[in-house]
Amino acid sequence: MVCVITNNIEVSVEVVYSSQNSSPRDNHYFFIYFITITNKSDYTVQLLKRHWEIFDTGAEHRVVDGEGVVGETPLIEPGRSYTYNSACNLTSEIGYMEGFYKMQRAIDDLEFDVKIPRFELVVPSKLN
Repeated sequence: MVCVITNNIEVSVEVVYSSQNSSPRDNHYFFIYFITITNKSDYTVQLLKRHWEIFDTGAEHRVVDGEGVVGETPLIEPGRSYTYNSACNLTSEIGYMEGFYKMQRAIDDLEFDVKIPRFELVVPSKLN
């Protein structure tokens, strides 16, 4: 698991390689990631947007921008967490993702970025 705290918002990520959804002979490697966002601030925040940088050693760098996550723009109260999972496919056995969330404080509508830590997407057989 990797974790980072920005503006008192903690983002932690766990990754699982999905062999049943992958097809190495077709250069298709599928990873599922689980993200937990914990609000360690004194303010309720809302996740508005996401920005992903996806690096695949077998393909071009991809950028993904969008509203919310998995169709939601969750409100996260102080001391509470929001967890979701999503997935990414690569054309190679090794890559990584990183990015940020655009958040907004409910009390004054202040928008700010929260870093998503870089996390590796690696087929287990490639580790050591």
